[in-house]
Amino acid sequence: MEAKILDPTPCQLGEGPIWHPQRGQLFWCDILGRKLFTHAAGTTNSWSFDTLVSALGWIDEERLLLAGETELALFHLDTGKSETLVPLEADRPANRSNDGRADPFGGFWIGTMGKAFEKGAGAIYRYYRGELRKLYPGITVPNAICFSPDGQFAYFTDSAVGIIMRQRLDPADGWPRGEPEAFLDLRGQGWVPDGAVVDAAGNIWNAQWGGWRVACYSSSGEFQRAVEFDAANTSCPAFGGEGLNTLFCTSALFGVSDDDLDKSPNHGKTFAAEAAGTGLPENRVVP
Repeated sequence: MEAKILDPTPCQLGEGPIWHPQRGQLFWCDILGRKLFTHAAGTTNSWSFDTLVSALGWIDEERLLLAGETELALFHLDTGKSETLVPLEADRPANRSNDGRADPFGGFWIGTMGKAFEKGAGAIYRYYRGELRKLYPGITVPNAICFSPDGQFAYFTDSAVGIIMRQRLDPADGWPRGEPEAFLDLRGQGWVPDGAVVDAAGNIWNAQWGGWRVACYSSSGEFQRAVEFDAANTSCPAFGGEGLNTLFCTSALFGVSDDDLDKSPNHGKTFAAEAAGTGLPENRVVP
């Protein structure tokens, strides 16, 4: 299948795409560009921020949860205004948020990291009904946060390590139960695992930074297939569109080598691959 350019705007660090199931439109962030984008009916619009924004979830038709540099915020689409929901490492100005996604229980998982990629400076948190709890400290680059369709498992990785972990969840409220286990070892491939999403069949679709692709793995960790994109640093996938069968993917200009710059003019653009698979509606955040 051929991936097409959905939006030609080059993002310095595109991240966090989600398909809003009520509005029928795609949202994503440019972390280093400090922007939130949306695309609907062939048109892209954006909002600019004074701080870095990295990930989001949907609350209702008019409000998003937006992960900022030092907070989780309620973002009002009608006014473009934000209000703090809960501070996020507000006492650590050298850190920022990175990858995040809503879970099937109404919670929101969000990772933090050092702005200069300091080893072990970040963590992964879960926000759930007013409580923000640190789950995993000592994370360098949090990524691949996603959830099995039945809500039994969460997945995540530290891209600096290269292993996607699997965490069993409490069926009552979605908090982790027991310790995470290694699920998918992607070390030594010449690229690193970045953002991920799970489809309706339970397959994990992982964007692979430096790999020019999003790769699909079964729920037992077996490689299924890959969708190629015309950008080296694919950063995060999302399913959406009619029937949820379009695979969207953000990418980044940041970190692209001179050799890769010569191979393509499309680094940092946002892509869409039709009929790639069938996704799930993005989970709603309960604030």
